[in-house]
Amino acid sequence: MKKLAALASLAAVALLSGCASAPKQIHSTKDVYPAIGPYSQMVQAGNLVFLAGVIPLNKAGTAVQGATIEEQTRLTLEYIGAKLTSQGMSFENVVMSTVYLKNINDFAAMNKIYAEFFKSAPPARATVEVSRLPRDVLIEIAVIAAKPE
Repeated sequence: MKKLAALASLAAVALLSGCASAPKQIHSTKDVYPAIGPYSQMVQAGNLVFLAGVIPLNKAGTAVQGATIEEQTRLTLEYIGAKLTSQGMSFENVVMSTVYLKNINDFAAMNKIYAEFFKSAPPARATVEVSRLPRDVLIEIAVIAAKPE
């Protein structure tokens, strides 16, 4: 049910921004592991850029990196930073993030690292505990960023 609510709010953001009628553009960067399935690393519609969920894999996308929530959160956010940079943006352009945690008890440790990347005017955020994530990682983060007009 929480996932449905998050998806509904993302759809509302897209519709309200007028991007629903804008042609979508597909973006990617080699600074992050390649898509490991039938999805795009980033999709732009209007001035919004939707970053696919990022997990802490090595750059080849073949193995999980980091054993702790702190290590995995840091790498995940570094990859998000690389994706944003590839589009001429930074963490300041992020308007919404969704954090998926394997264990909600990791929230405080994740939040400490997260705060290092979102230093001022942090985005809206939803954080949910999930039963399982791809490759059995501890965290996945998806973000929506707005390109300046």
